[in-house]
Amino acid sequence: MDTVKVIPNKTFCAIVNVLMDTTYFGRTFGIMVFKDSITGQILLKQYVKQETNKLYLLGIEEITRRGIKIQAIICDGRKGLFQLFKKDIPIQMCNFHQVAIVRRYLTKKPKMQASKELWEHTLLLKNTDKESFEGGLNDWLIKWEGFLNERKTDAKGKNRYVHKKLRSAHRSLKTNLPWLFTWYDNMALKIPNTTNAIDGHFADLKNKLRNHNGLSIERKKKYIDEFLKA
Repeated sequence: MDTVKVIPNKTFCAIVNVLMDTTYFGRTFGIMVFKDSITGQILLKQYVKQETNKLYLLGIEEITRRGIKIQAIICDGRKGLFQLFKKDIPIQMCNFHQVAIVRRYLTKKPKMQASKELWEHTLLLKNTDKESFEGGLNDWLIKWEGFLNERKTDAKGKNRYVHKKLRSAHRSLKTNLPWLFTWYDNMALKIPNTTNAIDGHFADLKNKLRNHNGLSIERKKKYIDEFLKA
């Protein structure tokens, strides 16, 4: 059973912005990391077989149990994750992950004009303000709503939407919009709008481990422990 790894004799800041994400070194060997975006300090890690919302919640609870005040959380857009945390903690969805979600639906080079325009607007996400992004998204919907709602009857006689992937891309942006600009609504907290600071840690760790492909799981864990010092 996966459990939170408690770190003894460690001094942490009293107030933190928690970046959290998980990376894998095989199908059933992953590491979930909680990092303070203000100091860059690793607050907590846990080895996991599978990334779950419950494990993220356990991690946040463990950090809080230590007397550390969490003033914001930055994470990806896992279904149901945002709703688990206290309503008084601002949550920022990683803009990079949101762009990746839309890319999966539309690809980097969409062919339909409506898809091209939505993709171009999505790419503005990390470099624009809340009002501009929301306004642009609403303008796109006004222009393409009829196209978005086109339906046809399939071979089985069922009436279905024609542009399913485009609808999914737009719905993702609309659904996640309340968490895409938390940084903008709470500028005094200095919340990053991506989890890049933790993803960079993962990339560096994986590059170093490639030089030690023959290590057993236990030895990999020792190496990771030392690398993350958490």
